[in-house]
Amino acid sequence: MSGLDVVLPIGTERLLLRPHRMDDLDDLVAFHSNPEVVRYVPWPERDRAATEETLQVKLTQTELVAHGQWLVLAVELRSTGTVIGEVLLKWASDGQGEVGFALGREHQGHGYAAEAATAMLRLGFDDLGFHRITAVCIEDNTASARLLARLGMRQEARLVDNVHFKGAWTTQLSFAMLEDEWRARAATT
Repeated sequence: MSGLDVVLPIGTERLLLRPHRMDDLDDLVAFHSNPEVVRYVPWPERDRAATEETLQVKLTQTELVAHGQWLVLAVELRSTGTVIGEVLLKWASDGQGEVGFALGREHQGHGYAAEAATAMLRLGFDDLGFHRITAVCIEDNTASARLLARLGMRQEARLVDNVHFKGAWTTQLSFAMLEDEWRARAATT
């Protein structure tokens, strides 16, 4: 098995998706420490030291060389150079990926997550040749579930008490898109 060729950074109309840098720390602390942001993501609220520790890991998540690896990119707002969130693409197995995203609270509701996630789907399907890309979210995270549906991902499952999340058993929603669905959607937009 050889690695997948990921060309970075990835530019969109308003965003630059790029590897993290140490000077992203202040921007990351702003949303990693916000309880409203971390409410539906798998990490806890992080102080500056914990955010710096996790940033050290993110600095290494810039390529896909083996199944199970996550590509973790900073979502930088082109107009200000501010990192407003993160977007992720996992190489789950041959031809399969998983997408994820998290944005700072003040940057939610402006279409940035959709723009970044669409770029990750494009990377997975068009550049890396994935056949299938999935996404999961906690059922209570209605904003993410709506976004995944708007992206053209279909809900495939509602897994009751599937994950022990933040101290409680939680229902998880599973979404997916196939390559031919991506191509059909891209042809109409």
